[in-house]
Amino acid sequence: MAAAAKKITLSPSRDIPFNQLVLSQSNVRRVKAGVSIEELAEDIARRGLLHGLSVRSVVDDAGVTTGMFEIPAGGRRYRALELLVKQKRLAKTAPVPCVVREGGIAEEDSLAENVQRAPLHPLDQFRAFLALREKGQSEEEIAAAFFVSVNVVKQRLKLASVSPALLDVYAEDGLTLDQLIAFTVLGDHERQEQVFERLQASYDKQPYAIRRMLTEGAVRASDKRAQFIGVDTYVEAGGPLMRDLFQGDDGGWLQDVALVDRLVAEKLTREAETVRVEGWKWIEVAPDFAYGHNFGLRQLRGEPVPLSVEEEATRDALQAEYDRLSEEHDSVDELPNAVDERLGELETALEAFTTRPLAFDSSEIGRAGAFVSIAPDGGLRVERGFVRPEDERPAEPEPEERQTHAMAAGHDDAADAVAADAQTPAEPEEDDGLSPISDRLMTELTAHRTLGLRQALGERPDVAFLAALHALTLKVFYHYGSDSCLELELKSIGFGAQAPGLNDSPLAETIRARHDNWANRLPKEPADLWEQLQGWDSDSRSALFAHVVSLSVNAVHESWNRRPRALAHADRLAQAVDLDMAAAGWRATVDSFLGRVTKARILQAVTEAKGERAAERIEHLRKGDMASEAETLLAETGWLPEPLRTPGRPEAETAEPHASDTTVEETSVIDGETAMAEDDGFADNQHAENVPHTIAAE
Repeated sequence: MAAAAKKITLSPSRDIPFNQLVLSQSNVRRVKAGVSIEELAEDIARRGLLHGLSVRSVVDDAGVTTGMFEIPAGGRRYRALELLVKQKRLAKTAPVPCVVREGGIAEEDSLAENVQRAPLHPLDQFRAFLALREKGQSEEEIAAAFFVSVNVVKQRLKLASVSPALLDVYAEDGLTLDQLIAFTVLGDHERQEQVFERLQASYDKQPYAIRRMLTEGAVRASDKRAQFIGVDTYVEAGGPLMRDLFQGDDGGWLQDVALVDRLVAEKLTREAETVRVEGWKWIEVAPDFAYGHNFGLRQLRGEPVPLSVEEEATRDALQAEYDRLSEEHDSVDELPNAVDERLGELETALEAFTTRPLAFDSSEIGRAGAFVSIAPDGGLRVERGFVRPEDERPAEPEPEERQTHAMAAGHDDAADAVAADAQTPAEPEEDDGLSPISDRLMTELTAHRTLGLRQALGERPDVAFLAALHALTLKVFYHYGSDSCLELELKSIGFGAQAPGLNDSPLAETIRARHDNWANRLPKEPADLWEQLQGWDSDSRSALFAHVVSLSVNAVHESWNRRPRALAHADRLAQAVDLDMAAAGWRATVDSFLGRVTKARILQAVTEAKGERAAERIEHLRKGDMASEAETLLAETGWLPEPLRTPGRPEAETAEPHASDTTVEETSVIDGETAMAEDDGFADNQHAENVPHTIAAE
């Protein structure tokens, strides 16, 4: 017959006055962690003591009990009670629930209480916050009760709102916390589950890949279209906005792209109408125009609207205040906030006086037009005063040529002109006066003069440079070639295959600003250009010459126009100016390169920039996923495809394989979890006994 199992006996519980309790040196907890003593004391004052203390009788050297009890397990709770006593919020003799232990080892009790406790799963905490919210507590009340920020409560509630199917997967450790956080970007449960299914077949399951899949097709709030219409306007129109509560999202994503396009078109149309009333012959409207859209058009030269007496007084007062504040704080390393803010306001106000609108000749406005689009910063861009070739005034023939042109064209008035000439007196004989030089003789004489000019100009490099600069500047800024006797041609080509975003690229903006600066320095009439160039110093002439010549560069590869020698010269020119396209702002993205080449070239690019190990990690991905991951890997590496490299320049250094491994995969998860713990107080909102995932304050 089997022996009956021995029954265990639990340690008795009793209430012990607080002043009979002391801390035990056997408590294994030495490192401060978890909720602070102050927060724990406040929670005990609000809720009471949720767990009793584990104590042992204190005996003297003879083994006789002293009436005091030491605490090997529950020291933080004792400290919190002690703080309440010091604050006179708890009586010294207040009874404290205790479990009185006998036998065994005190250190073992302390260790067991901390180790054997099962931590609360984060999902239970998220759901507990949601339950409190559903029972009527506000986010502020929940935050105050658990000593966390309101943003932490919002994050927990956001996590609890993820698709129940995904929460179940997370509960079974099928998703990491960082991955679950990534799914909170979009509140559509169906879409979340679709992305999760895609994730199962993808090699890359990093949080950034989840965010990218959830937001693909949406318009970032930092996009110039969103900035142009305003996110608030989009939301008021009923457009859904996606936000990421756990990391910077630049304002989120505008999910309804069709609504964005409609709002943009409507606002551009309204803005164009305000420009149209100025009297322009035509207005072209688009969110963006291709680079070089105004090539071949002559731009009118407007004059800044003069300042009124009141405006001049205002400008002078602002400038005086700006100078005074600058002098007073010239020796200060860091400006006071109020002064710094005021200086910024003054700079903005003064800038408005220097960027005043231009006034154009009313007779010219009727033949010219304007382009209305969106600037890179989301503001309105209006390019006024462009005249198309067909709208130019016909050139007036010289008086002596009118009869010849009329007869050659077969006009009816030619006969009238001849008849009129027949009625005029005959020309006097040569002996009686001077007769016009014949055309043939005029041609011969000017041929000699042309040779003389060529010989003399060839010995005067300074004048030759000025003459070339004059002729090319006429071509670029005035579109007139007949004002110079030099037969020089300067072509500024457009781009048949428009690269995405080329017109808004940093390079395009820099060239546009430089061109406008030169246009503002040049005279309005081409007849005055020679004298102005003569009066400039050599540095100004050289700088203008460099700008004008730069506009003629054509290093574009065209399949129908093979120019191997010209492209070879482009390489030599790139070497001469030490061109670095990475420093100029070009990046390998899905749109610019990676999504338009084969998988083999994508892997080659990653291998060159990050090493073979990095390429091996993405070689099994589908083309689209591979291009997206390669974009992340190549970011800030300075890698360039071969057509953009300058011969002789050192290429971007290839990262060590092991370093690339850590950068992309390992640190992504580690940094994400650490960032969550540090940024939103997740680690601080844990069990008082340093259990990492609990809801109770103890």
